[in-house]
Amino acid sequence: MIDAIIFDLDGVILETEQLWNQVREGLVRERGGRWSESAQADMMGMSSTEWSRYMHDVLGVPDPTGEISREVVRRMGERYAERLPLLEGAAEAVRRLAARWPLGLASSSNRELIDRALELSGLAPYFRATVSSEEVERGKPAPDVYLEAARRLGVEPARCAAIEDSASGIRSARAAEMLVVAIPNPDFPPPAEVLALAAVVLESIEELAPETLTEAARLSTASSD
Repeated sequence: MIDAIIFDLDGVILETEQLWNQVREGLVRERGGRWSESAQADMMGMSSTEWSRYMHDVLGVPDPTGEISREVVRRMGERYAERLPLLEGAAEAVRRLAARWPLGLASSSNRELIDRALELSGLAPYFRATVSSEEVERGKPAPDVYLEAARRLGVEPARCAAIEDSASGIRSARAAEMLVVAIPNPDFPPPAEVLALAAVVLESIEELAPETLTEAARLSTASSD
């Protein structure tokens, strides 16, 4: 039984993983750091506190971590203002599901970027609760951000479905004991063993519909009996 739906933001509603990659890499190189091919995948799901520390400690950005975070968020905000990278079909999927269930959002993005994205997209009214991983103790793949979103919605985590694209996000939602719908990011695809944690795997958010979720919940319940 599903009582609420909780969306991820980056990679599910917004096509931003490459954008985060460009902004962070640009800052690292400007500051004389050492960018690596694994950096973006390593930082996916981290809270701003965690990824700014990673950029400082691992990638060699000399600025204090707070300044790193603020500068990345400032540059991301400028990009959003130029053109919000809303995934095709995402707004329609949000509206379809909001017509049936209360919606929450559990994101690794900073609060400022979450609020700006939802305002610019016109989707803010559809979400009853939004949580940034900066507002909890640990980022994804820990379950904290999903557990807090469920708490704010007033719904038991096990009665929530999570919509995710990344390996860390899928692990986070499953650790919260939620039913997971995976929509793999084609640029940073989760490994097969992580996708196996999802109740259903879709090719795009355009396939996301109430029927998809109710059938996944039915199959999941049947398999556990």
